[in-house]
Amino acid sequence: MTLTVKPIAILDDNYAWFLRDEATGMTAVMDAAVVEPIADFIAAEGGRLDWLLITHHHGDHIAGIAELAARTGAKVAGNAADARRLPKLDVAVKPGDLFQFGKSEARIIDTPGHTRGHISWYFANGEALFCGDTLFAAGCGRLLEGNAEEMYASLAKLAVLPDETRVYCGHEYTLSNVRFALSVEPENLPLQAFGELAKSLREKGEPTLPTTLATEHAINPFLHARDVAHFAAMRSAKDSFR
Repeated sequence: MTLTVKPIAILDDNYAWFLRDEATGMTAVMDAAVVEPIADFIAAEGGRLDWLLITHHHGDHIAGIAELAARTGAKVAGNAADARRLPKLDVAVKPGDLFQFGKSEARIIDTPGHTRGHISWYFANGEALFCGDTLFAAGCGRLLEGNAEEMYASLAKLAVLPDETRVYCGHEYTLSNVRFALSVEPENLPLQAFGELAKSLREKGEPTLPTTLATEHAINPFLHARDVAHFAAMRSAKDSFR
């Protein structure tokens, strides 16, 4: 495996993700929402930043990109279809494109639902999926611009990736997602065990991410939806769940 990934905890509950292609030393940050914590992290990792990669246009995923690019000379890559809402792109990718990252390669997957221009980055050789606010540990993103049909289809695209794929999403929402998931599937033993593990990790100040697609298939009620209507009902219930 040539891809190393490390979390950068930022804002209240966001993660930016640091990527290094070990074969070439090339580095990137996915969804750089702030400047100083990420700049400090990059400095501690050797000071090299080649790419700033984007899943979607929300400020808590892109607000630090322009300044980081100016400081470091890093290039910016994001969805061509959403370029008007993104920082200036050096490389505009499209769904189905293969993005070369050193000796690693990401396939761009169109994953609307949370936003219309949302994309996910799948590194097959690194067994890594960067899915922003589409798929979460034990949950999925809110339907802020898209609809249930779009998100259901987006999750289906991710669900067919290999089970060993590690899921790097954009937020530490796991404990609240588990509470909701248990209200839907109270007898789900893998979900119960995962919830205990997640609670233990958070008590130690550690991230609950990444999970894997195998784990998500076992614990995530949104991946268990029978059809779009069932999915839509669950997503609506999650929106008002406390």
